[in-house]
Amino acid sequence: MKKRIWLSPPHMSKSEMSFVQEAFDTNWIAPLGPGVDEFERQLSAQLKGYHVTAVNSGTAALHLALILLNVGQGDEVICQSFTFAASANPVVYLGATPIFIDSDPDTWNIDPVLLEKAIQDRLSLGKSVKAIVFVNLYGMPAKIESILPIAEKYSIPIIEDAAESLGSSINNIPCGTFGTLGVISFNGNKIITTSGGGILISKENKLIATAKHLATQAKDPGVSYQHSQIGYNYRISNILASIGIGQLSVLEERVLARRSNYNRYVDYFLNWNLKGFNFEFQIEPAGFYSNRWLTCILVDPIKNKGLDVEIIRLALENDQIEARPVWKPMHLQPIFSSSLFYSNGVSDRLFQIGLCLPSGSSLTDEDFDRIFTCLDTLLNKY
Repeated sequence: MKKRIWLSPPHMSKSEMSFVQEAFDTNWIAPLGPGVDEFERQLSAQLKGYHVTAVNSGTAALHLALILLNVGQGDEVICQSFTFAASANPVVYLGATPIFIDSDPDTWNIDPVLLEKAIQDRLSLGKSVKAIVFVNLYGMPAKIESILPIAEKYSIPIIEDAAESLGSSINNIPCGTFGTLGVISFNGNKIITTSGGGILISKENKLIATAKHLATQAKDPGVSYQHSQIGYNYRISNILASIGIGQLSVLEERVLARRSNYNRYVDYFLNWNLKGFNFEFQIEPAGFYSNRWLTCILVDPIKNKGLDVEIIRLALENDQIEARPVWKPMHLQPIFSSSLFYSNGVSDRLFQIGLCLPSGSSLTDEDFDRIFTCLDTLLNKY
């Protein structure tokens, strides 16, 4: 049986085990410990000195971010529709209402024009928007230069969901640092991983200190187990943070590998475009630097002789190669079907014709030979 080529598998270096072994040798197996402190220190350095707290998932970090902004029952939060469900679910945890915004056609992230229209509409109805949550989809930064002035104009705090974009930047400013609060994920499929984990980021140390308190069950100072507010069991473990220290040491290599993957796919599909096909990719605007966490293609069957993404996905799957549809937008999800949505049709189109290709940083030349041979066999039929 052929070895399976996965979409985005974990990629360990040779150093993680030494940090994990140190945790075992010193018996720091319980939550927190020196590994967590060091992981946070290194992440802060990676993010230009911003303050961070490491937690057990990106979703937990986003939940804490909303709590810190006092989002609660009856509030409205503007969210990007084209994303994974974890970007919107914590809004509902708190009894607030997500208002979904469509994407711009270049970055596939929140459309600044529709964002301002939604804010103006809500204000005209006597509503107030408590926060804006935008996403850097597949590692591509959103159009921050347009989003920030809008948020400032209406005095609305921003949460930057940078779950997929560690190592991405705009004009050398790292993603995760553009909002009042930022979130990054270290889930098993991300560009670096702690198996499960995430961080909350802010320029304001007071916010991060409060987040750490809430994430450790909000225990009051002192020896008694006293609690004056509701807390959460959200802190990362020392073992997982130790994995993260090793992973951070190869972050730049992982980003370069993913960007190289993207370039290989572009070169490959452009050759087919010269033969009458029309494959499209996510655009990287000037000054933007995407980690290219996942490489995605757009395959409009009208422009590609009837070929569609499901035909491609199944052909790859039959050869033990994993590809997946792009995220199903939130406004198309059963759970959010009645939610307010400001549409321009972009995310609907992306969902219909988008496909995520194998993008792991551990892909080999042999893996690409298999992928391209499989695609050649399929495309030659058209």
